Amino acid sequence: MTVTQEPAAARAAEAGDKVLSHLHPEGSWDVEAHPVPGRKDEIWRFTPLNRLKELHADAPFGTGGTARTWTAPDGVRVEEVSGEEAAALKGISGLVPNSRFTARILAEVDTALLVDVPADAEIAEPVMIDLTGADAGVNEAGRVVLRFGAHARAVVVLNHTGSAALAQVVEVAVGDGAQVTVVSLQDWADDAVHLSHHQAQVGRDASYKHVAISFGGDLVRMDSNVTYDGPGGEAELLGLYFADAGQHLEHRIFADHTAPRTKSNAIYKGALQGEGAHTVWIGNVLIRKVAEGIETYEENRNLVLTEGCRADSVPNLEIETGEIAGAGHASATARFDDQQLFYLRSRGISEEESRRLVVHGFFADLIRKIGVPALEERLQSTVESELERHLLEIR
Repeated sequence: MTVTQEPAAARAAEAGDKVLSHLHPEGSWDVEAHPVPGRKDEIWRFTPLNRLKELHADAPFGTGGTARTWTAPDGVRVEEVSGEEAAALKGISGLVPNSRFTARILAEVDTALLVDVPADAEIAEPVMIDLTGADAGVNEAGRVVLRFGAHARAVVVLNHTGSAALAQVVEVAVGDGAQVTVVSLQDWADDAVHLSHHQAQVGRDASYKHVAISFGGDLVRMDSNVTYDGPGGEAELLGLYFADAGQHLEHRIFADHTAPRTKSNAIYKGALQGEGAHTVWIGNVLIRKVAEGIETYEENRNLVLTEGCRADSVPNLEIETGEIAGAGHASATARFDDQQLFYLRSRGISEEESRRLVVHGFFADLIRKIGVPALEERLQSTVESELERHLLEIR
C-alpha cells in the first residue's frame, strides 16, 4: 500500500536528511524495508520478543478490544477521523517509520484519534483521553494525532487502563511558540502488552514536555522521540515507572537536535521490586552539524527494592559539532541508601516508615515537575500502593 507523505516528512526525505544514529535505523514508508526484528538487533536486544504477541512482526490487527473516550474543554476538537483527513495526518510530526510495527500501523490503520488545539488557544483544563482495554487476546493497532497551533497552551493526558494488546503510534505537532504538555499514563492490567512510538516535532521557540508513566502491564515498551522544526525549541522528557515481579517496562528516548539553539532535558526515575522485575531505559541524543549552540542533558535513576530485579540503563550522546553550549548525561542504579535509613531510624522513625519516606522522596521532585495537579495525587497514591507490596514482603 502506498502512503502519501506529509510535507515535513517529504522535505526531510528529499533533502536526504538521514538519521545517523546507530540506535535509529533509516526510516522508510515501505513496510518490507523493515525486517522483523530479532534479539540480535541492537534496538531490540533488551525486549523479550516472545511476550510481544507478534505486535512487532506481522500479527493481524483486530478491532474492538480498546475503547477510546475523552473529556475535552471548550475550544478543543477531539474526533475520530478517517479517509483523506486521517491520511493527510500521517507524518505530521516529521515521522518516517524506522520500525516494522510503526510502518505497518501507518500503512494499515486508516483512522486516527485527532486532538486539535487551535492557534493562540489557552486551555486551562487538561484534555483527558481514556484508552480502555477489554481483551488482551485481541491484537490491535491505533493512531493518535495531537496537533497544537502556534502559541497554543494545552495539556493532553493519554490514560491507558484495562487489558489490551496494543501497538500504537502517537504523533505530536507543536506549533511555533506553543507551550505543550503530553502525558502518557500506562496503568494497564497485569496481562496487557503495549508497544508504542511517540514522535514529536517542536516548532520555533516552542516548549514541549512529554511525560511517560508506567506502572501496569505485563510488557510495556515506549519510544519517545523529538525533533525540532526551528531554532529556540525546548523539549523536556520526563519518565516515572515502578516494576513488579515479572514485569518488563522499557522506555527509549531520542532527542534529535535538527536545528540550532535548541534544548532537551530528560529525567527518568524508576523503582523495581519482585523476582524477574526488569526495566530498561535507553537514552539517546543526536546533535547534528547544523545544531550549534544547543543544550542537552539526560539522566536516569533506578531504585532496586528487592533481590531478583534487573535495571538496564544506557545513556548515549552522538555529537557531530563542537559548537554546543552544553551536553551531559548521568545514570545510576542502587538499593536503599543505608545512611538515609540510619538517619531516619536514629530519630525514632520505624524501618517501615523510613523506607516509605525514602521512596516517596525519590519520586516526589519528579512528580512535581510534571506540572499537572490533577495527576499528582493519583501518582502519589499509586506509588504508595506499589510500595505497600514491598513492605508486605519484608514484614
